[in-house]
Amino acid sequence: MSSSQPTTILRSFVCHHTDDMWKVKPPLVFPKEGRYRPILESLAPPDPMSQFNLRRGSPEEEFPDLARNHTWMGQILTPALYNRQFNRCTESGVIFDDVIRPGLEEPGEFSGPMTVGCIAGDAQSYILFCDFFDRVIEAFHGQKVSVQTPESDFNYDNLKGGDDLDRSYAVRCEVSVVRGIEEFCFPTHCSRGERRQLLTLARKALQRLQDELPGHLLLLEELNQEQQRELNLDLDLPSSSQLRTGVARDWPDSRAVWASKDGSLVVWINMEDHLRLVSTRDDTNIAEAFKCICINLQKLEEYYKALRHPFIWKQQLGWVTSSPADVGTGLRITVHVKLQHFPKHKRLQDVLKRLRIRMDPTESPALYCVSNMATFGPSEVELTQVVVDGVKLLIAMEKRLEGGRDIDDIVPAQK
Repeated sequence: MSSSQPTTILRSFVCHHTDDMWKVKPPLVFPKEGRYRPILESLAPPDPMSQFNLRRGSPEEEFPDLARNHTWMGQILTPALYNRQFNRCTESGVIFDDVIRPGLEEPGEFSGPMTVGCIAGDAQSYILFCDFFDRVIEAFHGQKVSVQTPESDFNYDNLKGGDDLDRSYAVRCEVSVVRGIEEFCFPTHCSRGERRQLLTLARKALQRLQDELPGHLLLLEELNQEQQRELNLDLDLPSSSQLRTGVARDWPDSRAVWASKDGSLVVWINMEDHLRLVSTRDDTNIAEAFKCICINLQKLEEYYKALRHPFIWKQQLGWVTSSPADVGTGLRITVHVKLQHFPKHKRLQDVLKRLRIRMDPTESPALYCVSNMATFGPSEVELTQVVVDGVKLLIAMEKRLEGGRDIDDIVPAQK
């Protein structure tokens, strides 16, 4: 027998044995992870988790108590799903228990709306834990996550109406949008150094924005109560939730607010997200507030690109930030509306569901905060249109109920 024969026989045996092994027990494939497979495999070596010596038991021993949990995390997480995520870790050190921590700290109330109950420590979390995050996103937003890239539309001229709400009912409006910055961890997981770098980047980008929209940057630690009143800012101390989840670590270090001199735009830096742009109007002109956000957001996007730190974008999800409740567009349209009769109507929840909006009470009697339920799926213009049309219909229903008339014939068909 030649010297090469043993090697040939061994190779043949290994290949044959391997083929038989896969036929008996094929490798596990989970549908949600399929489209990210090349990325997941590239993240496998080296395994960041191998760098830790965590004092943990088995996945079965570590599985949380979700019996009284009223969050989407609590509804979706199973022992099998937990087991699959258990030994994964992003390159910056985010493990799955970091992701589900908010829902364990605040399990929610069964009488109230369900929150997502989870948060991403970095952008890579959405890929590494995609089997979990995609399910939460689909449940919260009512929209399937697919391989198609979500549509985006910042052409504010496509919005119909928005400048003609009845001021007898509509009191105030606000349009806001959140963005994450590439190569930085999100607030729950970022270091002091990262947070300070983010503030430096914001200074540079906003300095360029000031060339066309004059404004000034103020550090939270330097703001006194009089300045807060002048700027009409609500700067309460961080909430207990922000403290428990780590969002408010080192408060108020490197937190800042930029305000335009004409009062049309405020930019929050390093608060619940890297950036949050807000346009508030007391004349309830949603069209103008939306236009302000579209124009200045696109300018800041270009400035951040020039600084080599673009906004975080994922092909299947669109824009992503720390919360899966904001993926897609990160856009929130809010209108404060006076309603006395409609909130007591038996079809309240049915109407809100059909209109795809939510309505939350405020501290003022008969004043409600109406906003979009989802941020993922529809484009920016479509989401704004949903709120504009929804508020107009709510006001029309309120007027009918004031006159003792029925509203059934103006309730929209299920969308």
